[in-house]
Amino acid sequence: MTVFEELKRRGLIAQMTNEDKIKEMLENEKVTFYIGFDATADSLHVGHFLQLIVIRHMQKAGHTPILLLGTGTTMVGDPTGKTDMRPMLTREAINHNADCFVQQMSQFVDMDHAIVEHNGDWLCELNYLQLLRDVGACFSVNKMLTAECFKTRLERGLSFLEFNYMIMQSYDFLHLFRAHNCRMELGGDDQWSNILGGVDLVRRKEQEEVCGMTFTLLTTKEGKKMGKTENGAIWLNPEKTSPYDFFQYWRNVDDADVIHCLKLLTFLPIEEIEAMESWQGSELNKAKEILAYELTKMVHSEEEADKALEAARSVFGVGAASANMPTTQLAAADFTDGQIAVLDLLVKTGLVPSKGEARRLIQQGGVSIDDQKVTDVMAVLPLTELEAGHKVIRKGKKVFHKVTL
Repeated sequence: MTVFEELKRRGLIAQMTNEDKIKEMLENEKVTFYIGFDATADSLHVGHFLQLIVIRHMQKAGHTPILLLGTGTTMVGDPTGKTDMRPMLTREAINHNADCFVQQMSQFVDMDHAIVEHNGDWLCELNYLQLLRDVGACFSVNKMLTAECFKTRLERGLSFLEFNYMIMQSYDFLHLFRAHNCRMELGGDDQWSNILGGVDLVRRKEQEEVCGMTFTLLTTKEGKKMGKTENGAIWLNPEKTSPYDFFQYWRNVDDADVIHCLKLLTFLPIEEIEAMESWQGSELNKAKEILAYELTKMVHSEEEADKALEAARSVFGVGAASANMPTTQLAAADFTDGQIAVLDLLVKTGLVPSKGEARRLIQQGGVSIDDQKVTDVMAVLPLTELEAGHKVIRKGKKVFHKVTL
């Protein structure tokens, strides 16, 4: 099976500029392609992980990735999917984030057969008037305004700064074509308009056909974006999202999404995954366990995956406390008059972001301590009970957290 067939069969491909051309290139040539990563944080998240999976599929087939770190574009900010303008980061913060990205990418990408570029190296050196003359004339404002990445922002307001983002990303493709003979840009399906801009710019300036291909966004069957929790994004950095929490996120995906995630995010043989499509009931729980284990092993190591699996089986099986369960150790300063409010305890453990959310969770019957449901928002946990042994807090049906002294 060719890489093109593999990507299609797994449902990874969303849109292509020229399907026949792309199929022919991937099956008969060694293609240099690029994917851009704006350095907006100091860690990659699960949305980026999907892109890294695509890169590995492509590398296995002998194609060469350019990992483009957006040290220039991040200074502007991509308006795609955002209701407000992104926070403005300093150049130092952006460069630091880019370095963190490269370090994390090396876990998944064969860096000996990849090219790393930073678009700040050329974008930050551009002469504005020269750019307007050379590139600005190739873009129609009327056409740009019809792009999905801009349409969602027009009602709230789109800054001129962000309006330039498409031109900058398009210029990246032109630069990489000239510098590395890069023939293809890949990205999430929300980047379709920006990718089309780059394909068209190369055609206008170089009279060459290059291609663009987007891959499926990581969403649920209802179209809701995955990789988000009430506490924020699911990060690949274990200090930002622990291996156990990472495992639990995938262990708890909806029944309707588990096979889809196995196809998109793992390297299990596609035939093996397709055989799971008929699974139902408890078999789907097994599929979720496989998904969580495979992803945790790739991101955090086999050892961490084994620990998370043991902890998950422990709490799902008998509700017992596990040595590998997320744990918060309280100090004397956390108690007032020998007790701590459950509202404060839920915030302290990170199970909720605020007391308001803790109050709503208790009112909805979503909190238990040692299998005893908490019904009173004014409930407290005495210090003496923790001195006698640890406590296990359960949030909802599937999230467990141990508290000790």
